[in-house]
Amino acid sequence: MESMMEAAGRSGRTKRRKWPWLMLTLAVICGALLGAYYYIVYMPNTKHVQPDFSGKKKPVFYQGGMLEDQALGQKESLKLSFDTVKERIDPSLIYEQSSESTIITTQDKVVRLRTSELTGMLNEKPFNLKFPLEKSDNRLYLPIDPLKELYGVELRESEETGAVFLFKEGETVEWYKTVSFPDKPDKMIPMRSDPTIKAPIYADLKQGDSVMVWKDTGEWLRVQLPNGYLGYVLKSQLMQDHQETIPKQGPRPPFVPKQPVTGKINMTWEQIVTKGPDTSKIPAMPGLDIVSPTWFQLEDGEGTIKNIADPAYVKWAHTNGYQVWALFSNGFEPKRTTEALSTYDKRMKMIKQLLSFAQMYSLQGINIDFENVSVKDKQNLVQFVREMTPFLHEQGLIVSMDVTPKSSSESWSMFYDRKALSDALDYLMLMAYDEYWASSPKAGSVASLPWVEKSVVDLLKEDKIPPNKLVLGIPFYTRVWTEEQKDGKTQVSSRAVFMDMPQRVIKEQKLTPVFSPETGQNYVEYKEDGKLNKIWIEDETSVKARMALVRKYNLAGVASWRRGYESPEAWNWIRSLLETP
Repeated sequence: MESMMEAAGRSGRTKRRKWPWLMLTLAVICGALLGAYYYIVYMPNTKHVQPDFSGKKKPVFYQGGMLEDQALGQKESLKLSFDTVKERIDPSLIYEQSSESTIITTQDKVVRLRTSELTGMLNEKPFNLKFPLEKSDNRLYLPIDPLKELYGVELRESEETGAVFLFKEGETVEWYKTVSFPDKPDKMIPMRSDPTIKAPIYADLKQGDSVMVWKDTGEWLRVQLPNGYLGYVLKSQLMQDHQETIPKQGPRPPFVPKQPVTGKINMTWEQIVTKGPDTSKIPAMPGLDIVSPTWFQLEDGEGTIKNIADPAYVKWAHTNGYQVWALFSNGFEPKRTTEALSTYDKRMKMIKQLLSFAQMYSLQGINIDFENVSVKDKQNLVQFVREMTPFLHEQGLIVSMDVTPKSSSESWSMFYDRKALSDALDYLMLMAYDEYWASSPKAGSVASLPWVEKSVVDLLKEDKIPPNKLVLGIPFYTRVWTEEQKDGKTQVSSRAVFMDMPQRVIKEQKLTPVFSPETGQNYVEYKEDGKLNKIWIEDETSVKARMALVRKYNLAGVASWRRGYESPEAWNWIRSLLETP
């Protein structure tokens, strides 16, 4: 029998013989795992895939992004979709369904293009197109020639793939080129679909190939080839080449009116209902530059304008050194306004009448006063102004528009797109009055100083209106508020009065005005026939306080509503502050 010692020795030798095999097996497994890990993590993907531009035959790219709509045609017949032009080039572009017209407005041009027609209208003068507007797949496409001329855009087309590149004037493009390997002249640089070596390859780039760089993601750069292919290349495999700036069109000459206003504007409105005033009875108005008679009014929804202009008034104004910026009103009729603004033809009808009147009466400007407008007409009102201004400027006329302070009232305030209007106009007249209006259930100032200042600041800061385009409108009137107790309730009524009326009441009633810090105005109250009368006074104090706001915010000037309501001294109050350096 085998002893226990011998059995134990044999078992130990068996275990020692198995141990190297176990170690070898583990080493093989670890090596395989490490190899697999290296392959998964470090071995680049060599698979090639072909970019398909999401199935588009004529993809359009802007700043490294592919746009939703593709292009039509090629070379000279190339066309961009209406939506592409509106989204990327001109947000103010409009399409009018009723007449199948596309309308483009720039600082000095109004262009109308009709679908399928080779004749367009530029400032109402015909011009020829090489290629017409075209509809395809329920989309409207615009030819590139007018786009290049009007906007200074540049389009480049790849003969290889049909891809189209859109560039705007003044933009820059960063060009890089792939690095060179002198010892490996045949080495290719992969452009991958994503910023990782595991992404498939879109294209193999030769050494020295040029690419546009759109984004730096750290280790990788997002690049685009001249054929439109977009992908990623390792930053270490690219080097900066040059920066390209898209050329700008020649500078557009600024509009210069025939008779410019020097210094701050000092304008007053002349309210005319049926017949003009006897100019021989109008007293001197020292410092006044401009009169704005309310001569023109929208008469119907077709765009007909009622004209009550007076050549004798114009002669008087010019003799006294005043410019005439005739006022054009919508009559404050919302339905009529909606209809008149609804089509290009109606808007152009109004514009042509105003041009004719301006020439007929030797006007220097048109002042637009559209009030009580439906908020749905907000964009049509902007379009009307955008279309009007180039025509009036062409005739040397200054274009201004009256706007109210900002509020939540749709028909009084919210229908004004003040920023868009300001961009098209020479001046905005802020009608900073009627804080408390005629039928207000509560008595208050027509225009307290804090309210006026807030109205100015809102336009300057929120709407970004340039101060040299903003004219402060001030009231030459106030209201006598009457409070009467009936059935335990206070009933409020008011009547508008000229500036001199409160001064007469003060003398007759032997009153002492009290300055109200809350309104920045002098205030009186008195009883008459058992009723309490309240007046926030418009006088030297309030007028000079408003002029101080013009100076504080460096506004373009002042406009007053209206001539005939003022105290004679008001002109000197205004002039003393407007002309002070």
